[in-house]
Amino acid sequence: MLSKEENELLARVGPGTPCGELLRRYWHPICAAAQLTAEQPKKRVRLLGEDLVVFRLPDGRYGLVEEHCRHRGVSLAYGFCENEGIRCAYHGWLYDLSGRCLEQPFEPKELSFKDRVRLKAYPVEELGGIVFGYMGPPERQTLLPRWDSLVREDGTREVNIRATLNCNWLQPTENIMDSTHIYFLHQYYQENAQGQKIGVDFMPVPMVRYGFQVFEWGILKSVFFGEEKPQRQYARPFIFPTILRMGDEIQWRVPVDDTNTATIGINFKPSRDGKKVEQPEVPVVFIHHKNEKGEYMVESTYGQDAMAWETAGPLYDRTQERLAASDQGVALFRKMLREQIKVVQDGGDPIGLVRDPEKNKMIDVWQWMGTDGGNIYGFGGKDIPPRGKRFEELFDDSRHEVFEVPFGAARRPSDPK
Repeated sequence: MLSKEENELLARVGPGTPCGELLRRYWHPICAAAQLTAEQPKKRVRLLGEDLVVFRLPDGRYGLVEEHCRHRGVSLAYGFCENEGIRCAYHGWLYDLSGRCLEQPFEPKELSFKDRVRLKAYPVEELGGIVFGYMGPPERQTLLPRWDSLVREDGTREVNIRATLNCNWLQPTENIMDSTHIYFLHQYYQENAQGQKIGVDFMPVPMVRYGFQVFEWGILKSVFFGEEKPQRQYARPFIFPTILRMGDEIQWRVPVDDTNTATIGINFKPSRDGKKVEQPEVPVVFIHHKNEKGEYMVESTYGQDAMAWETAGPLYDRTQERLAASDQGVALFRKMLREQIKVVQDGGDPIGLVRDPEKNKMIDVWQWMGTDGGNIYGFGGKDIPPRGKRFEELFDDSRHEVFEVPFGAARRPSDPK
Protein backbone atom coordinates (compact mmCIF):
# COMPACT_ATOMS: atom_id res chain seq x y z
CA MET A 1 0.00 0.00 0.00
CA LEU A 2 1.00 3.65 -0.29
CA SER A 3 0.76 6.33 2.35
CA LYS A 4 -1.70 9.15 1.75
CA GLU A 5 1.24 11.46 0.99
CA GLU A 6 2.73 9.04 -1.55
CA ASN A 7 -0.63 8.59 -3.26
CA GLU A 8 -1.01 12.35 -3.58
CA LEU A 9 2.55 12.66 -4.90
CA LEU A 10 2.06 10.17 -7.71
CA ALA A 11 -1.55 10.91 -8.66
CA ARG A 12 -2.11 14.66 -8.68
CA VAL A 13 -1.31 16.50 -11.91
CA GLY A 14 -2.26 20.16 -11.46
CA PRO A 15 0.12 23.13 -11.82
CA GLY A 16 2.81 23.11 -9.16
CA THR A 17 2.30 19.51 -8.08
CA PRO A 18 5.41 17.29 -8.27
CA CYS A 19 3.89 14.81 -10.72
CA GLY A 20 2.20 17.60 -12.67
CA GLU A 21 5.54 19.29 -13.19
CA LEU A 22 7.06 16.00 -14.39
CA LEU A 23 4.21 15.35 -16.85
CA ARG A 24 4.57 18.89 -18.21
CA ARG A 25 8.02 17.98 -19.56
CA TYR A 26 6.34 15.77 -22.21
CA TRP A 27 4.14 16.48 -25.23
CA HIS A 28 0.54 15.30 -24.79
CA PRO A 29 -2.25 14.74 -27.35
CA ILE A 30 -4.99 17.35 -27.19
CA CYS A 31 -7.43 16.31 -29.90
CA ALA A 32 -7.61 14.98 -33.44
CA ALA A 33 -6.73 17.45 -36.19
CA ALA A 34 -10.02 16.53 -37.90
CA GLN A 35 -11.91 17.92 -34.90
CA LEU A 36 -10.78 21.45 -35.80
CA THR A 37 -12.41 22.49 -39.05
CA ALA A 38 -13.12 25.74 -40.90
CA GLU A 39 -16.65 25.62 -39.54
CA GLN A 40 -15.60 24.64 -36.00
CA PRO A 41 -11.99 25.83 -35.54
CA LYS A 42 -12.05 25.96 -31.70
CA LYS A 43 -12.42 23.37 -28.98
CA ARG A 44 -12.56 23.70 -25.23
CA VAL A 45 -10.18 21.22 -23.59
CA ARG A 46 -8.89 20.44 -20.13
CA LEU A 47 -5.38 19.11 -19.69
CA LEU A 48 -3.29 18.59 -16.55
CA GLY A 49 -5.90 20.42 -14.50
CA GLU A 50 -5.96 23.55 -16.69
CA ASP A 51 -8.94 24.86 -18.69
CA LEU A 52 -7.74 25.68 -22.21
CA VAL A 53 -8.90 26.39 -25.73
CA VAL A 54 -7.22 24.77 -28.74
CA PHE A 55 -7.86 26.46 -32.08
CA ARG A 56 -6.84 26.53 -35.70
CA LEU A 57 -6.22 29.77 -37.60
CA PRO A 58 -7.28 30.27 -41.25
CA ASP A 59 -3.69 29.68 -42.40
CA GLY A 60 -3.55 26.27 -40.65
CA ARG A 61 -1.51 27.25 -37.60
CA TYR A 62 -2.63 25.91 -34.22
CA GLY A 63 -2.87 27.62 -30.86
CA LEU A 64 -3.43 26.56 -27.26
CA VAL A 65 -4.26 29.20 -24.66
CA GLU A 66 -5.96 29.46 -21.29
CA GLU A 67 -9.70 29.50 -21.76
CA HIS A 68 -10.70 32.79 -20.14
CA CYS A 69 -10.04 36.26 -21.54
CA ARG A 70 -7.93 38.41 -19.23
CA HIS A 71 -10.42 41.28 -19.56
CA ARG A 72 -13.64 39.98 -17.97
CA GLY A 73 -13.16 36.21 -17.93
CA VAL A 74 -15.31 35.27 -20.92
CA SER A 75 -14.55 31.91 -22.54
CA LEU A 76 -12.46 32.19 -25.68
CA ALA A 77 -14.10 28.97 -26.88
CA TYR A 78 -16.79 31.35 -28.22
CA GLY A 79 -14.31 33.73 -29.79
CA PHE A 80 -13.30 34.31 -33.40
CA CYS A 81 -10.29 32.76 -35.13
CA GLU A 82 -8.63 35.42 -37.29
CA ASN A 83 -5.39 35.59 -39.24
CA GLU A 84 -3.42 36.95 -36.26
CA GLY A 85 -4.96 34.90 -33.47
CA ILE A 86 -8.13 34.45 -31.44
CA ARG A 87 -10.46 37.35 -30.62
CA CYS A 88 -12.71 37.44 -27.56
CA ALA A 89 -16.41 37.63 -28.44
CA TYR A 90 -17.17 40.01 -25.53
CA HIS A 91 -15.10 43.16 -26.23
CA GLY A 92 -12.85 42.06 -29.07
CA TRP A 93 -9.53 41.67 -27.33
CA LEU A 94 -7.24 39.83 -29.75
CA TYR A 95 -4.50 37.42 -28.66
CA ASP A 96 -1.79 35.83 -30.79
CA LEU A 97 -0.44 32.28 -30.54
CA SER A 98 2.05 33.29 -27.86
CA GLY A 99 -0.69 34.82 -25.70
CA ARG A 100 0.24 38.45 -26.38
CA CYS A 101 -2.65 40.86 -26.52
CA LEU A 102 -2.53 42.54 -29.95
CA GLU A 103 -5.69 44.65 -29.86
CA GLN A 104 -8.05 46.21 -27.31
CA PRO A 105 -10.51 48.01 -29.60
CA PHE A 106 -12.06 50.33 -27.00
CA GLU A 107 -8.90 51.27 -25.07
CA PRO A 108 -6.86 54.44 -25.76
CA LYS A 109 -3.89 53.47 -27.87
CA GLU A 110 -1.56 55.91 -26.13
CA LEU A 111 -1.89 53.95 -22.86
CA SER A 112 -0.39 50.79 -24.42
CA PHE A 113 -2.38 48.76 -21.91
CA LYS A 114 -2.40 45.79 -24.28
CA ASP A 115 1.36 45.42 -23.89
CA ARG A 116 0.86 44.57 -20.20
CA VAL A 117 -1.74 41.84 -20.83
CA ARG A 118 -0.83 38.29 -21.70
CA LEU A 119 -2.62 34.93 -21.76
CA LYS A 120 -0.97 31.73 -20.71
CA ALA A 121 -0.19 30.00 -24.03
CA TYR A 122 1.53 26.76 -25.00
CA PRO A 123 3.34 25.44 -28.11
CA VAL A 124 1.23 23.22 -30.39
CA GLU A 125 2.14 20.89 -33.26
CA GLU A 126 0.11 18.58 -35.48
CA LEU A 127 1.55 15.20 -36.41
CA GLY A 128 -0.09 12.12 -37.90
CA GLY A 129 -3.58 13.55 -37.50
CA ILE A 130 -3.19 14.44 -33.80
CA VAL A 131 -2.73 17.89 -32.28
CA PHE A 132 -0.13 17.85 -29.49
CA GLY A 133 0.67 20.43 -26.83
CA TYR A 134 3.66 21.11 -24.58
CA MET A 135 2.89 22.73 -21.22
CA GLY A 136 6.31 22.72 -19.55
CA PRO A 137 8.95 25.41 -19.02
CA PRO A 138 9.80 27.07 -22.37
CA GLU A 139 13.52 26.69 -21.77
CA ARG A 140 13.04 22.93 -21.31
CA GLN A 141 10.91 22.35 -24.42
CA THR A 142 11.89 19.27 -26.38
CA LEU A 143 11.11 18.00 -29.87
CA LEU A 144 7.73 16.36 -30.43
CA PRO A 145 8.63 12.65 -30.74
CA ARG A 146 8.08 11.35 -34.27
CA TRP A 147 6.89 7.84 -33.40
CA ASP A 148 6.85 5.52 -36.40
CA SER A 149 3.07 5.09 -36.48
CA LEU A 150 2.68 8.87 -36.68
CA VAL A 151 4.99 9.41 -39.64
CA ARG A 152 5.21 6.20 -41.70
CA GLU A 153 3.90 6.58 -45.25
CA ASP A 154 3.57 2.89 -46.19
CA GLY A 155 0.00 2.60 -44.93
CA THR A 156 -2.97 4.49 -43.52
CA ARG A 157 -3.87 5.63 -40.04
CA GLU A 158 -6.88 6.58 -37.96
CA VAL A 159 -7.19 8.44 -34.68
CA ASN A 160 -9.04 6.61 -31.91
CA ILE A 161 -10.61 8.74 -29.20
CA ARG A 162 -12.06 6.83 -26.29
CA ALA A 163 -14.73 8.24 -23.99
CA THR A 164 -13.19 10.16 -21.10
CA LEU A 165 -12.62 8.01 -18.04
CA ASN A 166 -13.94 9.28 -14.71
CA CYS A 167 -10.79 8.32 -12.84
CA ASN A 168 -7.27 9.50 -12.15
CA TRP A 169 -4.62 8.94 -14.83
CA LEU A 170 -2.64 6.55 -12.62
CA GLN A 171 -5.37 3.91 -12.67
CA PRO A 172 -5.32 3.19 -16.44
CA THR A 173 -1.57 3.81 -16.65
CA GLU A 174 -0.69 1.34 -13.89
CA ASN A 175 -2.83 -1.16 -15.79
CA ILE A 176 -0.27 -1.07 -18.62
CA MET A 177 2.20 -2.67 -16.22
CA ASP A 178 -0.26 -5.31 -14.99
CA SER A 179 0.43 -8.40 -17.10
CA THR A 180 -1.80 -10.83 -15.25
CA HIS A 181 -5.11 -8.98 -15.50
CA ILE A 182 -5.64 -10.15 -19.08
CA TYR A 183 -6.60 -13.60 -17.85
CA PHE A 184 -9.65 -12.90 -15.66
CA LEU A 185 -10.63 -9.43 -16.89
CA HIS A 186 -10.44 -10.31 -20.57
CA GLN A 187 -10.06 -13.98 -21.48
CA TYR A 188 -12.04 -15.43 -18.56
CA TYR A 189 -14.68 -12.72 -18.75
CA GLN A 190 -15.24 -13.28 -22.44
CA GLU A 191 -15.34 -17.05 -22.32
CA ASN A 192 -16.99 -17.61 -18.96
CA ALA A 193 -19.06 -14.63 -17.83
CA GLN A 194 -20.35 -13.93 -21.33
CA GLY A 195 -20.90 -17.58 -22.12
CA GLN A 196 -19.09 -17.35 -25.42
CA LYS A 197 -15.75 -16.39 -26.87
CA ILE A 198 -15.76 -12.80 -28.12
CA GLY A 199 -13.05 -10.79 -29.83
CA VAL A 200 -9.30 -11.24 -29.34
CA ASP A 201 -7.96 -14.58 -28.10
CA PHE A 202 -5.78 -13.16 -25.34
CA MET A 203 -4.42 -16.50 -24.18
CA PRO A 204 -3.56 -18.92 -26.98
CA VAL A 205 -2.03 -21.27 -24.38
CA PRO A 206 -1.67 -20.91 -20.59
CA MET A 207 0.54 -18.06 -19.32
CA VAL A 208 3.53 -19.46 -17.46
CA ARG A 209 5.91 -16.53 -16.95
CA TYR A 210 6.01 -12.77 -17.28
CA GLY A 211 8.80 -10.27 -16.88
CA PHE A 212 9.97 -6.66 -17.00
CA GLN A 213 13.10 -4.85 -18.09
CA VAL A 214 13.83 -1.14 -17.70
CA PHE A 215 15.19 0.52 -20.84
CA GLU A 216 15.95 4.05 -22.01
CA TRP A 217 12.33 4.92 -22.86
CA GLY A 218 10.49 3.16 -20.04
CA ILE A 219 9.79 -0.52 -19.38
CA LEU A 220 9.67 -3.56 -21.66
CA LYS A 221 7.16 -6.25 -20.73
CA SER A 222 7.39 -9.92 -21.62
CA VAL A 223 4.88 -12.75 -21.37
CA PHE A 224 5.62 -16.44 -22.00
CA PHE A 225 3.02 -19.04 -22.93
CA GLY A 226 3.23 -22.85 -22.88
CA GLU A 227 3.74 -25.32 -20.06
CA GLU A 228 6.80 -27.24 -21.29
CA LYS A 229 8.44 -24.86 -23.74
CA PRO A 230 7.06 -21.36 -24.34
CA GLN A 231 5.15 -21.68 -27.62
CA ARG A 232 4.45 -17.98 -28.07
CA GLN A 233 5.82 -14.92 -26.42
CA TYR A 234 5.69 -11.19 -26.83
CA ALA A 235 7.31 -7.97 -25.72
CA ARG A 236 5.28 -4.82 -25.53
CA PRO A 237 6.88 -1.50 -24.55
CA PHE A 238 5.52 0.94 -22.01
CA ILE A 239 6.92 4.32 -23.05
CA PHE A 240 7.16 6.59 -20.00
CA PRO A 241 5.10 8.29 -18.75
CA THR A 242 1.76 7.44 -20.42
CA ILE A 243 2.17 5.47 -23.67
CA LEU A 244 1.13 1.89 -24.39
CA ARG A 245 2.32 0.37 -27.66
CA MET A 246 0.43 -2.61 -29.13
CA GLY A 247 1.58 -3.68 -32.58
CA ASP A 248 1.30 -0.56 -34.74
CA GLU A 249 -1.15 1.14 -32.37
CA ILE A 250 -0.06 3.82 -29.90
CA GLN A 251 -2.28 4.79 -26.96
CA TRP A 252 -1.72 7.84 -24.76
CA ARG A 253 -3.33 8.01 -21.32
CA VAL A 254 -3.86 11.78 -21.11
CA PRO A 255 -4.33 13.28 -17.61
CA VAL A 256 -7.28 15.67 -17.88
CA ASP A 257 -7.21 16.51 -14.17
CA ASP A 258 -6.99 14.60 -10.90
CA THR A 259 -10.19 12.61 -11.50
CA ASN A 260 -10.54 12.33 -15.29
CA THR A 261 -8.39 10.75 -18.01
CA ALA A 262 -8.62 10.90 -21.79
CA THR A 263 -7.32 8.13 -24.04
CA ILE A 264 -6.18 9.13 -27.52
CA GLY A 265 -4.55 6.68 -29.92
CA ILE A 266 -3.20 6.35 -33.42
CA ASN A 267 -3.84 3.10 -35.27
CA PHE A 268 -1.52 2.57 -38.23
CA LYS A 269 -2.37 -0.06 -40.84
CA PRO A 270 0.64 -1.00 -43.01
CA SER A 271 0.07 -1.68 -46.68
CA ARG A 272 0.60 -5.33 -47.57
CA ASP A 273 3.07 -4.53 -50.35
CA GLY A 274 5.03 -2.00 -48.31
CA LYS A 275 4.47 0.75 -50.89
CA LYS A 276 3.90 4.41 -50.10
CA VAL A 277 0.24 5.33 -49.68
CA GLU A 278 -1.28 8.74 -50.26
CA GLN A 279 -2.04 10.31 -46.89
CA PRO A 280 -5.58 11.75 -46.76
CA GLU A 281 -7.04 13.57 -43.77
CA VAL A 282 -6.79 11.14 -40.88
CA PRO A 283 -10.28 9.94 -39.87
CA VAL A 284 -11.45 9.81 -36.26
CA VAL A 285 -13.13 6.86 -34.55
CA PHE A 286 -14.91 7.43 -31.22
CA ILE A 287 -15.04 4.51 -28.81
CA HIS A 288 -17.38 4.27 -25.83
CA HIS A 289 -17.27 2.05 -22.76
CA LYS A 290 -20.85 2.50 -21.53
CA ASN A 291 -24.18 1.88 -23.23
CA GLU A 292 -27.22 4.18 -23.36
CA LYS A 293 -28.25 2.90 -19.91
CA GLY A 294 -24.94 3.97 -18.41
CA GLU A 295 -23.80 0.36 -17.95
CA TYR A 296 -20.30 -0.83 -18.80
CA MET A 297 -20.14 -2.62 -22.13
CA VAL A 298 -18.20 -5.55 -20.70
CA GLU A 299 -18.55 -7.51 -23.92
CA SER A 300 -15.75 -5.26 -25.24
CA THR A 301 -12.14 -5.20 -24.10
CA TYR A 302 -12.22 -1.46 -23.45
CA GLY A 303 -15.47 -1.76 -21.52
CA GLN A 304 -13.85 -4.39 -19.30
CA ASP A 305 -10.81 -2.18 -18.73
CA ALA A 306 -12.88 0.93 -18.03
CA MET A 307 -14.99 -0.99 -15.50
CA ALA A 308 -11.86 -2.03 -13.61
CA TRP A 309 -10.36 1.47 -13.63
CA GLU A 310 -13.44 3.55 -12.85
CA THR A 311 -15.00 1.37 -10.19
CA ALA A 312 -11.89 1.82 -8.03
CA GLY A 313 -13.05 5.42 -7.58
CA PRO A 314 -12.26 8.83 -9.10
CA LEU A 315 -8.88 8.86 -7.35
CA TYR A 316 -8.16 5.46 -5.87
CA ASP A 317 -7.18 5.47 -2.21
CA ARG A 318 -4.01 3.37 -2.32
CA THR A 319 -3.72 3.38 1.46
CA GLN A 320 -6.38 0.65 1.28
CA GLU A 321 -4.74 -1.54 -1.36
CA ARG A 322 -2.79 -4.74 -0.75
CA LEU A 323 -0.21 -5.19 -3.49
CA ALA A 324 0.73 -8.84 -4.03
CA ALA A 325 3.65 -10.72 -5.56
CA SER A 326 2.04 -10.53 -9.01
CA ASP A 327 2.06 -6.70 -8.89
CA GLN A 328 5.77 -6.43 -9.68
CA GLY A 329 5.13 -4.33 -12.78
CA VAL A 330 2.96 -1.84 -10.90
CA ALA A 331 5.59 -1.49 -8.17
CA LEU A 332 8.32 -1.01 -10.80
CA PHE A 333 6.33 1.73 -12.54
CA ARG A 334 5.71 3.56 -9.26
CA LYS A 335 9.42 3.38 -8.45
CA MET A 336 10.24 4.85 -11.86
CA LEU A 337 7.64 7.58 -11.40
CA ARG A 338 9.09 8.57 -8.01
CA GLU A 339 12.60 8.62 -9.45
CA GLN A 340 11.65 10.82 -12.38
CA ILE A 341 9.74 13.25 -10.16
CA LYS A 342 12.93 13.60 -8.11
CA VAL A 343 15.00 14.16 -11.27
CA VAL A 344 12.78 17.10 -12.24
CA GLN A 345 12.78 18.49 -8.70
CA ASP A 346 16.59 18.42 -8.81
CA GLY A 347 16.62 20.39 -12.08
CA GLY A 348 17.30 17.52 -14.49
CA ASP A 349 15.62 16.01 -17.54
CA PRO A 350 13.45 12.91 -17.07
CA ILE A 351 13.77 9.88 -19.34
CA GLY A 352 12.37 9.68 -22.85
CA LEU A 353 12.82 13.28 -24.00
CA VAL A 354 13.94 13.89 -27.59
CA ARG A 355 16.34 16.71 -28.41
CA ASP A 356 18.34 15.29 -31.32
CA PRO A 357 16.69 16.12 -34.71
CA GLU A 358 18.60 13.29 -36.40
CA LYS A 359 17.29 10.75 -33.90
CA ASN A 360 13.81 12.22 -34.29
CA LYS A 361 13.45 11.67 -38.04
CA MET A 362 11.48 8.56 -37.12
CA ILE A 363 11.58 6.69 -33.81
CA ASP A 364 11.06 3.07 -34.78
CA VAL A 365 9.27 1.44 -31.85
CA TRP A 366 9.44 -1.95 -33.56
CA GLN A 367 13.06 -2.23 -32.45
CA TRP A 368 11.63 -2.73 -28.94
CA MET A 369 9.02 -5.31 -29.97
CA GLY A 370 10.03 -8.89 -29.22
CA THR A 371 9.01 -11.49 -31.79
CA ASP A 372 8.85 -15.24 -32.05
CA GLY A 373 9.26 -16.17 -35.68
CA GLY A 374 7.83 -12.84 -36.76
CA ASN A 375 4.48 -13.20 -35.00
CA ILE A 376 3.34 -10.67 -32.45
CA TYR A 377 0.99 -11.84 -29.73
CA GLY A 378 -2.55 -10.61 -30.16
CA PHE A 379 -2.52 -7.73 -32.57
CA GLY A 380 -1.76 -8.46 -36.20
CA GLY A 381 -0.24 -11.95 -36.03
CA LYS A 382 1.12 -13.18 -39.34
CA ASP A 383 0.02 -10.04 -41.18
CA ILE A 384 2.72 -8.01 -39.41
CA PRO A 385 6.18 -8.13 -41.01
CA PRO A 386 8.87 -9.47 -38.62
CA ARG A 387 10.47 -6.09 -37.97
CA GLY A 388 10.94 -6.47 -34.23
CA LYS A 389 13.97 -7.97 -32.58
CA ARG A 390 13.85 -11.55 -31.39
CA PHE A 391 13.59 -12.13 -27.65
CA GLU A 392 17.23 -13.10 -27.25
CA GLU A 393 18.28 -9.85 -28.95
CA LEU A 394 15.89 -7.65 -27.02
CA PHE A 395 16.19 -8.85 -23.43
CA ASP A 396 19.25 -8.86 -21.23
CA ASP A 397 19.08 -11.72 -18.72
CA SER A 398 20.96 -9.64 -16.17
CA ARG A 399 18.23 -6.97 -16.25
CA HIS A 400 15.15 -8.90 -17.40
CA GLU A 401 13.32 -9.87 -14.21
CA VAL A 402 11.03 -12.87 -14.75
CA PHE A 403 8.26 -14.18 -12.49
CA GLU A 404 6.60 -17.59 -12.58
CA VAL A 405 2.84 -18.14 -12.72
CA PRO A 406 1.52 -20.93 -10.43
CA PHE A 407 0.69 -24.03 -12.47
CA GLY A 408 -2.82 -23.93 -13.90
CA ALA A 409 -3.55 -20.39 -12.67
CA ALA A 410 -3.74 -18.77 -16.10
CA ARG A 411 -5.60 -21.35 -18.12
CA ARG A 412 -8.52 -20.43 -20.31
CA PRO A 413 -11.87 -21.83 -19.17
CA SER A 414 -11.87 -23.87 -22.38
CA ASP A 415 -8.41 -25.39 -21.78
CA PRO A 416 -8.32 -29.07 -20.77
CA LYS A 417 -7.63 -29.52 -17.07
